[in-house]
Amino acid sequence: MLLYNVTSIIEDASADRWLQWMQESHIPAVMSTGKFVSHRLLRVLDSPNEGVTYCAQYVVDNMADYLDYQANHAPAFQAESAAKFENQAVAFRTLMEYVI
Repeated sequence: MLLYNVTSIIEDASADRWLQWMQESHIPAVMSTGKFVSHRLLRVLDSPNEGVTYCAQYVVDNMADYLDYQANHAPAFQAESAAKFENQAVAFRTLMEYVI
């Protein structure tokens, strides 16, 4: 199993709108792709960055499903996020493998 993590840093003024969008629109749309088995959204409490930092985490069963998501779904989701929160948020993504 793999964990796909998207860390987002959002300007204070846009944080509430971003969080609502994530909960009501973005996360349900990502999950509707059928590629992930579960998800969670966490707020980083000790971030050294200005603004509000969140981590959206999605669990995927195998590399094939992750690669399919990246090829066929991620570009549109990332473009939507960039357009909706232009100059208000920045995100970086990591893929992790469960060890224990």
